[in-house]
Amino acid sequence: MDIRPILSTLARHKTAAALIVLEVALSCAIICNAVFLITQRLERIDRPTGLANEEIVRISMGDLGENPDADALVKQDVASLRALPGVKAASSINHVPFDNSSWNSSIQLAPQQERPSALANVYLGESVIDTLGLRLAEGRDFTADEYSNWTEMNKQNAKVVMPAVILSRELANKLFPGESAIGKNIYAWNADNVPHRVVGVVDRLIRTNDNGGPAETGYTMIFPVKDVTLGTFVLRTDAARRAEVQKAAVATLEKNSARRLVLREGTFTEIMSNYYRGDRAMAWLLLTVIVSLLVVTALGIVGLASFWVQQRTKQIGIRRALGATKGQILRYFQTENFLLATIGIVIGMILAYGINQLLMGKYELPRLPLLYLPVGAVLLWLLGQVAVYGPARRAASVPPAVATRTA
Repeated sequence: MDIRPILSTLARHKTAAALIVLEVALSCAIICNAVFLITQRLERIDRPTGLANEEIVRISMGDLGENPDADALVKQDVASLRALPGVKAASSINHVPFDNSSWNSSIQLAPQQERPSALANVYLGESVIDTLGLRLAEGRDFTADEYSNWTEMNKQNAKVVMPAVILSRELANKLFPGESAIGKNIYAWNADNVPHRVVGVVDRLIRTNDNGGPAETGYTMIFPVKDVTLGTFVLRTDAARRAEVQKAAVATLEKNSARRLVLREGTFTEIMSNYYRGDRAMAWLLLTVIVSLLVVTALGIVGLASFWVQQRTKQIGIRRALGATKGQILRYFQTENFLLATIGIVIGMILAYGINQLLMGKYELPRLPLLYLPVGAVLLWLLGQVAVYGPARRAASVPPAVATRTA
């Protein structure tokens, strides 16, 4: 199709054409970045934790005043929890992922190292691998003689050495790229430059929070500490029995001591859902913005196309009288819209890149992948063709005689 008549017509309707181009450009820029942000949120929500998410129950207890028998009580608590029907494993630990608590330590590969090699999240507890449902990828779990007692190691001037440590695969690869971490020494969490020997590597164990960049969410390590008296208990059971086990566990802990109360209880999937609530809300908000923009853009195209059909009824009638078919009239308006959308999309891609650069500088977001630009372009091209189809069909259906009488 010869586009010169189309360009000539658009030149005579600069304002209307410019409005369509501007609307498409802004929609393209905003939609490309919004879709990218939604993808980022969904990828964040779907991050693997390494835990048996569907099998874990967390209960946090608080003491009503200091408990001088805390060490004996936590031993009793863990033994009672492990004896409950349906419980596969139970332990007292310092925290679980996403519970608003974070224990961290810098790591050196040599004594007196000037700059740390990494910053890792620290998990403390007994049988952490079994209780959290982690997968041991290399090496072994801790042996009984490697565990330190929590109360003893927190006494004044105590010098408790933790001889062993288990790393996550991400942390092991960071510290010892291209080689096995098993048998290697690291220095962390003590002032006496006593090394911890790496005895195992778990496939995945996510941090408790989002400190650090996306690549560091798996920088975690486990130390052998038993009888942690911080009040956080974790149980692993069958997914179908979580509610039953949770209720029985709370009753057992309350029975063991009347001097404390339940601070928090729930399944790990509930903890995750609560943690990612803001991400889901943001994703839905951005999706609403995208749909609203697409609707506004479509309505704008339909409105202006209908206006142009009404204004050019005589021109259409003359073309029909000269032998133009309905298909040719239809293609004329579709081509016209395609040209306007293309100009708007090109401008929109430039704006999308500029908005992404601004977001990268202000909020440390990653660079917008180029894939999102053609996806946004195709979406707006299709939207434009669908939106203009109705007015174009009405134009193609105008009888030549009726159109001519409107002169």
